[in-house]
Amino acid sequence: MDYPELDERKAAILRAIVEEYVETAQPVGSQTIARSSRLGVSSATVRNEMTVLERDGYLAQPHTSAGRVPTDLGYRFFVDHFTETGNLPVPQRRAVADFFASAHRALEDLLHETSGLLARVSRHAAVVVGPQPEAAHIRSVQLVQLQPHGVLVVLVLSNGVVEKELLTLGTDIDETRISAATAALEEKLRGLPWGPLPAVASTGNPEVDALVSAARDALITRSLDETTEPVYIGGASRLAAEQSAFSTNERAARLLEMLEHQVVVVSLVRELLDRGLTVSIGSENSIDDLRDCSIVLAPYEVDGQSAGVVGVLGPTRMDYRHALAAVSIVSQQLGRHLS
Repeated sequence: MDYPELDERKAAILRAIVEEYVETAQPVGSQTIARSSRLGVSSATVRNEMTVLERDGYLAQPHTSAGRVPTDLGYRFFVDHFTETGNLPVPQRRAVADFFASAHRALEDLLHETSGLLARVSRHAAVVVGPQPEAAHIRSVQLVQLQPHGVLVVLVLSNGVVEKELLTLGTDIDETRISAATAALEEKLRGLPWGPLPAVASTGNPEVDALVSAARDALITRSLDETTEPVYIGGASRLAAEQSAFSTNERAARLLEMLEHQVVVVSLVRELLDRGLTVSIGSENSIDDLRDCSIVLAPYEVDGQSAGVVGVLGPTRMDYRHALAAVSIVSQQLGRHLS
């Protein structure tokens, strides 16, 4: 991004103002910066530099005679120049490691609980978007007899999803027929994309072929039902607790309402997905309800391919270093776990 040019001193003063404002939520005065920073300059010099930073759009003065607060441009400069991704504090790193070490859950439960984990370690509302259904490939197909006329079709996908469909047939089914149907489905469907499935060649046994056809039809119906990625929101109540950081309480309320509309959330994060680990600040967001909000997102990969997204949402006055570190480690651990 192009910025008005800042010399080293102005950049250092801007950094100090952002850090102080994030910490205190109070407009920052020149005396505070002169006392707390290591610049070795007077408060008058700091005040002059702050005037220039305000003129160039990095700072704003909410009230006459008040200190300054960062603008979206000020936050952007800070993120681009002073937030090389660091480590989370040791207790939070340990919490993330322990979570994934003991995570033996169905994918839906795992993603839901991951959103809660990220909300806890980031201290902001968190979003996890599940793997795209169309990006998954079939790892295995199994038929399991549950009752004389009932067979469970179990499909395991490359993104960790397990699909299940119960077939109720009009005749008794024996293990030999089930094994033959499973072998035919495995041979034809393993490795194919999850979606429209091709016909399976005849086995020469009409009873086996009927079971194979019924299982394939059930899987096709199941795939058609899954056209959008699942979205999991963790810590949404944190937005209510942070509402004083938004320009109006209505802004925070509308953001909470927006998070309930999964299609909007998915389209938003997909728009940013190709950028990798990314921060979108205030007015940079395309949705009006996010103009007081910053979003930190990172894709996670399964078997080397981008699968989904994790991220946090909070007011522009967020601790960007901490948020970036939290999103980075959770996305890496989630991808590693699913792979």
